[in-house]
Amino acid sequence: MQIIHSTSTSPIFNLAAEEYLFAERQDDLLFLYVNEPSVIIGCNQAIRNEVNLDFCKENEILVVRRMSGGGTVFHDKGNLNFCFISNKTEGKSSLNDDFLEPIVEILTDLGIPVTIGKRKDLWLQSEYKITGTASHVAKNRELHHGTLLYDTNLEMLEKALSSNQKDESVKAIASVRSTVKNLRTWFEEQGQFTLEDSEFFELLIRKLQQKLHVDVILNLSENEILQIEILEKAKYSSPEWTCKK
Repeated sequence: MQIIHSTSTSPIFNLAAEEYLFAERQDDLLFLYVNEPSVIIGCNQAIRNEVNLDFCKENEILVVRRMSGGGTVFHDKGNLNFCFISNKTEGKSSLNDDFLEPIVEILTDLGIPVTIGKRKDLWLQSEYKITGTASHVAKNRELHHGTLLYDTNLEMLEKALSSNQKDESVKAIASVRSTVKNLRTWFEEQGQFTLEDSEFFELLIRKLQQKLHVDVILNLSENEILQIEILEKAKYSSPEWTCKK
């Protein structure tokens, strides 16, 4: 297992990087990144049914379609995104929630009462969703990614994900809405000292490094960045891809 930490906060670049690493590498890795405010919709979703496009335009929130299924999520600099990419293991289902175990173990070590939900999501005190996940599986590779809410702007999240132009005639996968809470809010409610976003993410990354027995956190190589930028321009920046439904 290797860990790659993206230095980019562009959701277009980071989603293209996920696809590139999934398709072009053959090793097992964990890709970590933080995005600028953005709405990330599932591959099979109808954009107008999931997103308040007027609000996003007014607030310069980018809307991007990802390669995996699942529901629509909101990203900003208050949440850490994790993406586990690996080769398939013979005799092991690609649809289970084993990939979440390192995340659960680290949060539990920090005293955070989390459980795994029926949709491979993480719940705080079994009441508040703090992580949503989605997967993409091919013949020999599998990808599982998710968000971890720490100090996300929940007001922006709610407004960006409240569509005002729904078209029920479109056949598409609908998101399942859940009550969410930031981990920073939970820490404050417990009377605990809270870290700034970047400090908390650095703590999680160090613990992931220890848990996965990884010596060095890597960055993308110059050649990988060039190839990702080609994919970014050809696909993830394309209205044909983003607005295909």
